[in-house]
Amino acid sequence: MNAILENINKHVTLTTQEQELFLSKTETHQYKAKTVLLNAGEICKDSYFVNSGILRSFNINDNIVEHVLSFACSGWWISDMYSYLSQKPGNLFIQVLEDAEVVILTKENQEILYKEIPQLERFFRILIEKSLVAHQERLMDNLSLTAEERFEKFCKKYSDLIYKVPQKQIASYLGVTPEFFSKMKSKMLRK
Repeated sequence: MNAILENINKHVTLTTQEQELFLSKTETHQYKAKTVLLNAGEICKDSYFVNSGILRSFNINDNIVEHVLSFACSGWWISDMYSYLSQKPGNLFIQVLEDAEVVILTKENQEILYKEIPQLERFFRILIEKSLVAHQERLMDNLSLTAEERFEKFCKKYSDLIYKVPQKQIASYLGVTPEFFSKMKSKMLRK
């Protein structure tokens, strides 16, 4: 549980009593790879903090093509933000890619914690702001950068995932076909 408290302490300071209250409102679970934590069409009632392992969020279009929105590795949070905040059915799946230990915070408990520990409202506001900035940056990158440039940014942001995540999922995240990704990657490695 220290990892999640360290994550919080990067932005706000909680007393020992507040830390204990926070932890009492969370649950930690172990999941095997390929476990789906959220299906598209469901209301997202949880946010997930990754203690270990890798998760991803993605959707599937009408042509049954997967589009990876994000990855979350140790120390990262993941959720379907639209569904979690609006409490309406979302369009994302959240899946475990590599066996994982995950801390779960329900929307209901998060709201309780906001009242009991005002600092947590600030913490989650900071997380949401950072998430918004990252998603806007990714959108702008997809509009203005080449696939090679997007892959270079991916390598910097997710350096530990390059060899752990299937190439077809990295290709999906970058918005290219697996075949194009394979050719691009080998061309870049030859440089």
